[in-house]
Amino acid sequence: MAHWLVTGSNRGIGLELCRQLAARGETVIAVCRSTSEELEHLGVRVESGIELTDEAAIADLVQRLAGIELAGMILNAGILEGDGLDSVSAASVRRQFDVNALAPLLLSRALLGNLSRGSKLALITSRMGSIDDNGSGGYYGYRMSKTALNMAGRSLAIDLQPRGIAVAILHPGMVATRMVGFTGIPPAEAARGLLTRIDALSLATSGSFWHANGEPLPW
Repeated sequence: MAHWLVTGSNRGIGLELCRQLAARGETVIAVCRSTSEELEHLGVRVESGIELTDEAAIADLVQRLAGIELAGMILNAGILEGDGLDSVSAASVRRQFDVNALAPLLLSRALLGNLSRGSKLALITSRMGSIDDNGSGGYYGYRMSKTALNMAGRSLAIDLQPRGIAVAILHPGMVATRMVGFTGIPPAEAARGLLTRIDALSLATSGSFWHANGEPLPW
């Protein structure tokens, strides 16, 4: 039986993705640093205690998932630190790079053995990673890390094409989660849009940058 893996699954968009995947009959593996009551109530498989910036923790997750075929992975975990020009620090930028860009790349590589032809890999990024779309500045670490994630997704799409694995690079919209002070659309609406884009993903559209509402986004 094929499974869907979702990171950052204990709240917000990740929790909604798990809820909606489970509701349509998918078998879900929810990966998180710490679980939540809401996640436990979904009845999905929860793999908690996974710090995705720690390569040893990724190796532990690989061992836990040995022999499990993944129909798809949705790499959603991320952080945002509101650093402006006067407040940006090297430590903040590195933290955001580690979580938002490097961790998804390393996890994708580590779990390649669980993917097969027809599997899908979805990277949850942000239009704040678009260079062309940046009209307001600021948020240095977040913008830079999401641009890096977009580039990683593009390269993954090229490298995984011969294996028959398609890659989605997806912006969920401005979503009312803790990360942004609960301003924006409901997480359930964002998750529905993301799953619609993932369902429509094919090798022909692999490596493209999309808004969850179906709008193609500029790099």
